[in-house]
Amino acid sequence: MTKLTLSALKKELKQFEQKELILLIAELYKLNDDVKHYVSNRFIGEEAILALYETTKKKINNEFFPERGFGKMRLKEAKSAISNFKKLSGDHEKTVDLMLYYVELGTQFTNTYGDIDGPFYDSMISMYGKVTEACNQDEALFNKFNDRLYAVVEETVGIGWGYHDCLFDCYYSIEWTMEA
Repeated sequence: MTKLTLSALKKELKQFEQKELILLIAELYKLNDDVKHYVSNRFIGEEAILALYETTKKKINNEFFPERGFGKMRLKEAKSAISNFKKLSGDHEKTVDLMLYYVELGTQFTNTYGDIDGPFYDSMISMYGKVTEACNQDEALFNKFNDRLYAVVEETVGIGWGYHDCLFDCYYSIEWTMEA
């Protein structure tokens, strides 16, 4: 299948009249949920971003603690939801919040059901590392999430696979922790 390049697309769109562009965007809107979220975020703003945030949070929670049954713990699905939120909203703070929420739920899952496996903890450590990197670059972000960041470290005491040690090291690598 031959794909249209971005420059060729722009050239084609310049030839459209306004009514044709409106029709094309409306058709795209109907076709794809990602486009719906993106367009909604663009025109409605914070209200749409908040709705997408809540939906994403529910998807992440559902992988660990669904309303019925046991969590499937499909980490790829949860991480994909976070990535999708970031792409559609462009909201850095809420993205970092969702990343931390992912680690909080993973830790809660372990404390509820027992030890998991190395790849699970590697995923949690990697995500926590991204959160601490973001907080290290932005003191306001650190101040907003500090209590939750520290609480996760505390919740991991006694969990195997070096999980606690890695989170502890990540937390104390944030320069602002020396001042807190």
